[in-house]
Amino acid sequence: MDDDGNVNSVLAQEFSELLRILRCQPDSVIMQLSQTAESDAAWLNRQAAAGCAAASDRVEAMLEYFRYATTAECCNFLQMVCLLCEDIPMHLESRLMSVAGYACTDYLKNLPTETATLEDADTTSCERDQQPLTPPAEEQLTKRPRIDHWEHYKSEVAGLLQRRWKRVSEGLVKDVQPDKIWVSIRTANRARDRPDQTPGPVERGSRTPEPDGDYGWPESRLTLESFLRGCAGKVTVLAGQAGSGKTLLMSSLGQQWTEQLGPIPSSQLFVLLEFRQLNLLSAPLSLSELLFQHYLPPNGDNDAKQAIVDYLLSNPEQSCWVLDGYDEFQKKLKRQKVQNEPLDSDKPLPVAELVSGLLNRRLLAGSTVLVTCRVRDVMDLDGLSDKVGQLLSWDHREIQDYVNSFFGGKDGNLGADAAELLFSSRHLLDMSSLPALCNICCVYLQHLLHQRRDAEEKQILEEKEVEAKKKQVEIEGKGAQFPDGVDSRTDSPSQKSQRSKKGEAVENAIMDRLTCTLAQIPPTQTQIYLAAVAAFLSLYQRGGNDRAETSGFPQSTEFTWRAQTLHPAELCELSRLAWGGLEERKIVFLEEDVPQHTLELSLKAGLLSQVEFRRQDGSLVNAYCFVHLTVQEFLAALRIMTSSDVSDAQLKKRFSLKTRWTTKSDQKTVFTDSLYLYVCGLASSDCAPALALVANAAGLKGAKTWVQKRQSLVLKLLEALCHSAALTGPKILQLCHCVQESQNQQLARQVVSVRPTLELRNFWLLPSDIDALVFVVNSVGNRGAGLDFGACSMELECLDALSRCQHIRYLSFRSRKYGDKFAEKLSSALPRFTTLSKLEFSGASLTAVGAASLASGLQNCPSITELNFSDNNLQDEGIGHIADILAKLQNLVSVKLGRNNTSLKAAECLVKQASSCLNIQHVHADGIKDLMLTFSQKSDLNSHKIKPEPAVRLLNQKWTKPDMQNLAKSLTCFPSLSVLDLSGGEWDEETLKALTQFVPRLSISERIILDGICSSVRCMGVITALLPRCPSVVEMRIRLQDPVQVSVVFSGGREKTANAPSKMLCLSCCSLEPNDLERVWKSLGTSSGLSELDLSCNKLGDKGLKKLLDFLHRLSKVRQVNFSDNGVSVDGVAMLADALCSCNRLTQIYISDGGKDQVMLQFSSDTSQPRTKVFSVIKSSLTPFDVNKVCRKLVQCRLSLELEFIQCSFVEKSIEHLRVLQRMPSLQKLNVSHSITSTADALTLISCFSDSRWVSSVELSPQNESFFHFDAVEEDQVNFRLTDFSFKGANFVLLDRLLEILQQARQLSHLDLSGNQLEDEGVSSLLGSLLRLRVSSYINLSKNRLSPVGLLNVARTLCSCTDVSAVEVSLGDDERCLIWFRQKGGGEKTLSVRDSMLQRDHLLSLANILSNGLSLTKVKLKNNLLQSEWIENFVAVLNSNQRGCTVSIEESWISDEAVRLLRRCLQHSKLIQTIRIDHTKLQLVLMNNTDMCQDREATLPAQLMAKNISFFSNTLGVEGAELLCSLLPSLTNLTSISVGIKDSPVSVVEELLQVILESTAVERLSLSGVVISDAAAQTLTKLLPRLRSLNMAHCAWLAAGRLQLMEALKECTALEDLCLDAATQLNEECWGCLAQALRNMNALQILKLNEIVINSGQLEADVVLELLAGMEELTQIQEIELGGWRMADRGIHKLTGMLPVWKDLRKISLSKNLVNDSSGEKLLEALRSCSRLEELHLSSNLLGDLSAASMALVLPSMTQLAVLDLSENRIGSEGLLSLSRAVMSLKSLQKIHLTSVGDSALRAVAASLSHCPFIQDVGLGWNNCGDDVAQELAKVLPFCHDLARIDLECNSVSAAGVEALVKALRSCPAPQVIRLWKNKVSLNEAQRFSQMERRLNFSST
Repeated sequence: MDDDGNVNSVLAQEFSELLRILRCQPDSVIMQLSQTAESDAAWLNRQAAAGCAAASDRVEAMLEYFRYATTAECCNFLQMVCLLCEDIPMHLESRLMSVAGYACTDYLKNLPTETATLEDADTTSCERDQQPLTPPAEEQLTKRPRIDHWEHYKSEVAGLLQRRWKRVSEGLVKDVQPDKIWVSIRTANRARDRPDQTPGPVERGSRTPEPDGDYGWPESRLTLESFLRGCAGKVTVLAGQAGSGKTLLMSSLGQQWTEQLGPIPSSQLFVLLEFRQLNLLSAPLSLSELLFQHYLPPNGDNDAKQAIVDYLLSNPEQSCWVLDGYDEFQKKLKRQKVQNEPLDSDKPLPVAELVSGLLNRRLLAGSTVLVTCRVRDVMDLDGLSDKVGQLLSWDHREIQDYVNSFFGGKDGNLGADAAELLFSSRHLLDMSSLPALCNICCVYLQHLLHQRRDAEEKQILEEKEVEAKKKQVEIEGKGAQFPDGVDSRTDSPSQKSQRSKKGEAVENAIMDRLTCTLAQIPPTQTQIYLAAVAAFLSLYQRGGNDRAETSGFPQSTEFTWRAQTLHPAELCELSRLAWGGLEERKIVFLEEDVPQHTLELSLKAGLLSQVEFRRQDGSLVNAYCFVHLTVQEFLAALRIMTSSDVSDAQLKKRFSLKTRWTTKSDQKTVFTDSLYLYVCGLASSDCAPALALVANAAGLKGAKTWVQKRQSLVLKLLEALCHSAALTGPKILQLCHCVQESQNQQLARQVVSVRPTLELRNFWLLPSDIDALVFVVNSVGNRGAGLDFGACSMELECLDALSRCQHIRYLSFRSRKYGDKFAEKLSSALPRFTTLSKLEFSGASLTAVGAASLASGLQNCPSITELNFSDNNLQDEGIGHIADILAKLQNLVSVKLGRNNTSLKAAECLVKQASSCLNIQHVHADGIKDLMLTFSQKSDLNSHKIKPEPAVRLLNQKWTKPDMQNLAKSLTCFPSLSVLDLSGGEWDEETLKALTQFVPRLSISERIILDGICSSVRCMGVITALLPRCPSVVEMRIRLQDPVQVSVVFSGGREKTANAPSKMLCLSCCSLEPNDLERVWKSLGTSSGLSELDLSCNKLGDKGLKKLLDFLHRLSKVRQVNFSDNGVSVDGVAMLADALCSCNRLTQIYISDGGKDQVMLQFSSDTSQPRTKVFSVIKSSLTPFDVNKVCRKLVQCRLSLELEFIQCSFVEKSIEHLRVLQRMPSLQKLNVSHSITSTADALTLISCFSDSRWVSSVELSPQNESFFHFDAVEEDQVNFRLTDFSFKGANFVLLDRLLEILQQARQLSHLDLSGNQLEDEGVSSLLGSLLRLRVSSYINLSKNRLSPVGLLNVARTLCSCTDVSAVEVSLGDDERCLIWFRQKGGGEKTLSVRDSMLQRDHLLSLANILSNGLSLTKVKLKNNLLQSEWIENFVAVLNSNQRGCTVSIEESWISDEAVRLLRRCLQHSKLIQTIRIDHTKLQLVLMNNTDMCQDREATLPAQLMAKNISFFSNTLGVEGAELLCSLLPSLTNLTSISVGIKDSPVSVVEELLQVILESTAVERLSLSGVVISDAAAQTLTKLLPRLRSLNMAHCAWLAAGRLQLMEALKECTALEDLCLDAATQLNEECWGCLAQALRNMNALQILKLNEIVINSGQLEADVVLELLAGMEELTQIQEIELGGWRMADRGIHKLTGMLPVWKDLRKISLSKNLVNDSSGEKLLEALRSCSRLEELHLSSNLLGDLSAASMALVLPSMTQLAVLDLSENRIGSEGLLSLSRAVMSLKSLQKIHLTSVGDSALRAVAASLSHCPFIQDVGLGWNNCGDDVAQELAKVLPFCHDLARIDLECNSVSAAGVEALVKALRSCPAPQVIRLWKNKVSLNEAQRFSQMERRLNFSST
């Protein structure tokens, strides 16, 4: 200001800058500045008014004017510029204000305060909207003081930052250079909320892929200085891992700002706040309090503070706020909703809201904000930041530079060794990628190398001492040996040799020292931390005056904690501090928080660093934090593993895997979540000694045991995680890290056992991650494991780590991140994966260059089986590289190359290369989408299996004639092809011809598919011409309608036959017209050999049909023609009927919908033997004209004919026109299924054939099949079934018409009128005509809604009709009603009533009916809800007429009233000869008239007439026993008594036997299942001599009574029947008695000794032989049962010797006797002499095919055999076939059991049952029989009228087999149950079948 020219010179210097600023100002400001000129500058004002076109020139002229103006005028101008203009840089404004001074103060005071306005103008005008011409005077007067205070405060801040940097930079190893620090950029998202998927380091210098998956940090980088350039006025986020140097960088930026360097402009105020300090601010505070109390208080007074704040608020863009360490902030920042309301800067707010206001631009909008945080916390700032970057980790060069700098001083000679060690250890290298951890690694290596150097120096000193002693000894020895003058120092040759060897040894030792040192580096990160912390503490110990006491172990060349020097006491103190901070979420400790001793040792050791903190009141205090967060977490983990202060519950709470996928809902933490990882590492057994030392130092008793227990707990928690199948990819990776840290191979194997393929998706992978995966995968050995990387970013060096994985089975990379460089690196690693079988590199950015690299690597992977390179950019060239190696990979199974931007040339290349591969199976290409090859496995090639032929499918390609010719040439190189599929794409006729020309030269076994390429009839002709030209073409299918389909089948695709292959041509859906057929016939030529022709779905009509029928004579080999859907009319149908009669080869015609739908013609190839012809009309509406026209044509047919009208509707009187068929002798069958739905139509149809003598069977039903069979049969073999119609209501009158027809008909075998709603009235009418109906077998009236009254009417037929032999009625759910007629040779009558809920009156009426019946033999009443009194009355009524009969009554309550009911029945009826109660069943046998007449005591009381009583019950109480015992003495004629009481008291048996003993007439006694005491045995002994029959089956004896009874049997010479089944308590003495007794029983006829020699007490063979010897004299034996004797060959041999003597033998049972084929043959041969044999039981033996063959020879001679049981043997298919031949001859067979015979081939046996008319029971269960057996049984059922039970449980019968049985049961009423449990029938199907037929049983009971 002192120099007048100074102002003008400054204006001249800043001329260009001022010109730029003024050009951007409003016109009003320029106008106001112009007014500061003198009056002689009026020209300037005139120029301003000239227009805006000269505005730029006007500003320049104004500056030129003031450049040469007076000093005062220039000063005023410059001050006005500073006051009026906006956006002046701070440095320029400060300079202008300094030089201009306050000279213009008076001028400012004189300025008017009012404002002037200008009129609005349009956008072309230079004038502006109304605005003030000058700022308020007060504001202009106060702006300069604010600037001064602002500048002073900036200077103070600069001093603060310089001091901070000086403190922070102390001890730095290398300078901080922002221009050499690299940052990767991420596009900030301020608009939408999305998860941030853990970004990480990126591969530097590579291309930038799309951020797919991990919301990538795109792989572009720039320096930190470049990244921060342009951040003014924006919110910038700089992310980095903990320890990446963010805090140091912020301090460095502050230092650069003080020197007016770096990216932050010096004109801005640099405010550096640390979040870890902000954590201490709990009270609300204003912006000024935050700035002046907790950043830097200014030196001025309150006015100065207010001036600074005012300037800051009015110029927020002049401030830069650096918020360091948001990751250490204990609160989350919330993004505010969109709102424009700013925050009040004077209002005290929580510090989190102040920071949030800065970020949300509600506070100091326009200021520069720079936030640092960890990567995971970027999500909290998503939507707030304008720019986001991440600090990149150090690469190898940067690590090498740091190591060199660290060891560059006095330890410079150790730098190379340290670098070698660091780069050789994966964990050290990974840690060193972060600056803070790199420093820790260097400290550790320095300590390790110092130890090595000290050891070497010590060793050298010791060696020198030894060497000196040796030399001294040698000198003394030489002085004595050498004379004077000889130089003893001269080395001898031996000494030189020794010295040379010693030198080599020293050199080798030096070479090995690095290897030994490397071996001492711990194998896990946790153990490195433990060693590093110990190294820090060792530095502290060396630095102190006194050497602290330490605990250690001897040195070793390999790493072990026994080689480390630990400081347990110090570790214990530090771990306590770290754990306390972890629990309180504290990373900064105030001085009072840390014990003084711990603080001193930590600071000296370098484990704690000092920081300055300001309290709430702004005072500075010292605070401390660990050198790195992971160190604190490691020490906390050490506390967990060594202190009982941490409970198991606390450990479990802290132990959880952390995911790298972060969300905004995650809880914020200041730590790195590495605690659980270090806990797992400390759980390693290698750490146990170190942990025990620290635990001892903590005062823990039994430290070793406690530590082992805590380690076991950690491993148990890890094991639970290993077994969890719900872990995501990031957690799986963390689990691998944990397992690696634990070094537990078993846990590693468990990880892979649960998830054989480890899937990793959408997060960053580091080499350390891959190293963890390698550890886990290598644990499984040769079993191998899979790795699936999807969208995971990784550096190329990760593949170096992956190459150490020895047992990868499956490897997959899927992401655009993986390109050619990645593939090149991977190719070098592939040969090391010796077990790799599957490689996927799909969805990536692979090009031909990368494909070439991978191809070169894959050549050395012989075990590879699957390759997937789909969804890349290989193009044709890349496909060629892959194709070149196909032949070299012998084990290849599949290759996928789709979606690779390829053309047809790629597919042609693959086809050409594949033709040379012997194991190629499939070449598939679909346009440019799919491209795949499959190969057969090598094992298939070496096996004897027929190798499948390859298939080529090239779909949707753009073909040209040259392309097709090239392809065809390549195809000819294939030895053979199964399928050639060229569907889709673009074709023309010439291309199609080019293909057909090559087809005869191709060896194709199955088919050619050309879908979508044939568009015209001409093209169709080109293809059909192949049929006669190419002999191997056997089938051709062409469809010209959309979708167009063409298929050419060759003879290899069909099963080979002995005759020439048949040929088939299908031209369906080709829109053919009649004229087009000529072109078709022409293309076929004269020798096409067609066997099938399909012309369906065209437009041929009747004319086309006529052309076809005329052409048939040329089709000499045709077997089928399909002419469906061609619009054939009735005339066409008539033509077909005429053709059927005239053409001998035409055998079957099927027509539906009157010819409009289906028209099928079937031909016979053999005309020598006439076949039955079939004319079938389906689903058609038939008028009388139609029926008449067709039938008159068919009547002319001379060959056998079947006529079918299925699902047709007969219009008006069409049915009557069928009467013409009566004149047709060739008619065999008329099928009208589902066509006759009304009762009237049914009767009309029946009447049409009522006069025909050829009708053999009639079956009509509206729901099922309906047909007439015509054949010459015997009179009584005609069957008539009219079911499921309705004769109810108006149709009741039709019943008389039906009865009239039936009465005039021939004699019927059976009449089935079931389900016709006849009800009682209809049934009564039928029964009234019963005598006039001629039925020989049965009448079925089931399901006709009968009532009990109707039941009685049916029962009366037993009396009214002499031919009725049986009546079966059930009114239950099955509604069964059958009237059976007498068969030849039978005179018995039977009545069966069940489930009918009869009342008392009904029962009495039934008794009266039965009393009048003649020859009534059996009455069965079951489950009719009868009461006891009703039964007594029923028995009494039966007594009125004395007739012989067996009455059986079964009710559930009978077992409870058994004795009482027995006595009352005996009292009410004199007819009762035998009474039997078996649990719930009462059976009465009445005397015949002849017996009553011969009985002299007929006048005696009723109970005296009974002769036989049987009583079987589960329980018999005291009252019941007394009643029974009181009843027996009154039965004086009682000769037989049978008692079977389960769980009966001994006293009851004793009393009962005593009563029987007194009944002198008793000759037959049966006691089964009772306990016989000694007293009872004594009574029984007295009774035995008079008995003729004795049954003691399943009885239990006491020892004394047992022998007594056996002795008594010796005297029973009159016994005819003896049963001792299951007498297992007999001993050796008893066997002797029994054998002797058998010798004395010459009259014995029945002998049952089943299961009596199981526990004989001596050798079974001896017992068997002894007993068999006792049977030699039993010449009258008729039945013998010896089951369960296990007699084997010796016993069978003995038995066969006796069989020829037993001429009257009728039953023999030898089950469970170990009878094999050898003894079985002998046994069967011996049975030839037993011609009267009726039952043969040989189950549960060892019979096989040879025995079955013997049966085929022996059984036909046993004409009376009724029962055959061969279950549970080992009969094969041949044996069953032999058995079936035997069964065919057993005409008397009633029961056959073949359960579990060992083979399922029972179809022949089932078929043979049709020759057994009396068969009743068939057991074929547990044989795995299929539908064939069930279907065969269905065929047999109609021939077996007595068959009641079939057992098919536990087989393989499916719904098809059950369907056949259901169909057969409709006409077979006799079967009562078919068991189908455990077959291949679903529950729903079983329920459906059970509803259809209730006799099917799918349950286990």
